[in-house]
Amino acid sequence: MEYINDFFSDKVPQFLQNIIIALCSCILGFILTAIIRQIFKFFARFWATFEIQSIIKHLHGPIAVFIPLLLLNISMGFMVMENAVLSQLNRIIEIGLTITFALILIRIIKVLEDYFYHKYDLNKEDNLKERKIRTQLQFIRKFIVSLIIVVTVAIILLSFESMRKIGTGLLTGVGIGGIIIGFAAQKSLGNLLAGFQIAFTQPIRIDDVLIVEGEWGRVEEITLTYVVINIWDQRRLILPITYFIEKPFQNWTRVSAQLLGTVFLYLDYTIPIPPLRDELTRLLTDHPLWDKRVNVVQLTDNKATTVEVRFLMSARNSSQAFDLRCYVREEMIKFIRENYPDSLPKTRLEYKPGPDQGEGEHILQKK
Repeated sequence: MEYINDFFSDKVPQFLQNIIIALCSCILGFILTAIIRQIFKFFARFWATFEIQSIIKHLHGPIAVFIPLLLLNISMGFMVMENAVLSQLNRIIEIGLTITFALILIRIIKVLEDYFYHKYDLNKEDNLKERKIRTQLQFIRKFIVSLIIVVTVAIILLSFESMRKIGTGLLTGVGIGGIIIGFAAQKSLGNLLAGFQIAFTQPIRIDDVLIVEGEWGRVEEITLTYVVINIWDQRRLILPITYFIEKPFQNWTRVSAQLLGTVFLYLDYTIPIPPLRDELTRLLTDHPLWDKRVNVVQLTDNKATTVEVRFLMSARNSSQAFDLRCYVREEMIKFIRENYPDSLPKTRLEYKPGPDQGEGEHILQKK
């Protein structure tokens, strides 16, 4: 062993020795990464678990960089070079390690999120619990990721003597600086606090159906500062998160996704109501969107020339209720047109002969 060391010392230049050590450490790191990946693939082949697949998907890239960098950092102790150069190289490697470690933490959070998303699937009929958990998880993930990024930037800045004060300020974030920032960014902080309130009190959740600003849509995304509503015609309505704390809005899925749907028809006074009830029952019984809870026909109002007939039905969610309403409206109009055409809305005209008019001359009166 001593002979090999003497040989390298005598025959190989020092800078080349350092390069060889660095290459060997990196190659060893890549080999270890490949071995770890194969181990996970081996387990995935036999158990085929969702968690292992998610770990391979999200952590393979950062781990493949982190392990070689870690071994390279360890190998720096075996290299011989000037202190100034060694210090700079150590700093660069440590910054790389810090960034990749932060990325690993972020990807671990993503793996955990995938696990909970897989466990609490939204694609079920009654998904109230799932929407609660997803709303909290999404907000917590974004907050923790932001915190990791801030701390990582602060640690990197602390490694530079000239930037140490900035890094310390980022880590502490208290005192007069915090008060000044608080006054300067009151709205941003208000949005952040509103985000916490929404995440845990949950007036809205992911996939909730809302009526906001006169628009019907679903909650697509809740960030730290704003909410994205996916409107029915595929437009996106972006609202500050404080909107849902300060202003009223309709939440159709706050407690349950079940919903009542209504269809109003305005018909002549001669329309018989019992046949309409029988027809609505027939239509709903044969339709898969009806959840068999509500089936009502009522005369809810009367106007000067028409009566208002309300058809009330129930469905499992708002989308199905809308489709069911359209179907009932179409079929009921068809039924009335075919069976009671005289009961469609109409304007009555009455002709009376005038006292001073001859035969065949009449006065037109509208009733």
